[in-house]
Amino acid sequence: GLDLSHCVGSSSLGPTGPWRSGGPCKMKRVRTVFKPEQLERLEQEFLKQQYMVGTERVDLAATLHLTETQVKVWFQNRRIKWRKQSMEQKAAKLSQFGAIQPASADSTDSKDHEEDTVDVEL
Repeated sequence: GLDLSHCVGSSSLGPTGPWRSGGPCKMKRVRTVFKPEQLERLEQEFLKQQYMVGTERVDLAATLHLTETQVKVWFQNRRIKWRKQSMEQKAAKLSQFGAIQPASADSTDSKDHEEDTVDVEL
């Protein structure tokens, strides 16, 4: 629940959810800790397909006892990690042959989908 009793003028508890107060009336999302079994299944699904949408996402969320949003954000973050690893591998191969200097880990592909640029953790 929420503890907004320290906030001046707050008469209601507001929306319910896994939120915690991080200071005077500021809300911060509590990070979701996935169980090893959940992570294993999420990784298996990611190997099959990098995008999980519609009823597939709803079904997977229900199977893993997670919310659809948690599954969606996990896939977004996993795609970002996957792209970063792919770019680092390409840079390592190219530098191995002396073609270019290794790229920094901060470089990103400009063709990334906008939805994947949000760094949200649950």
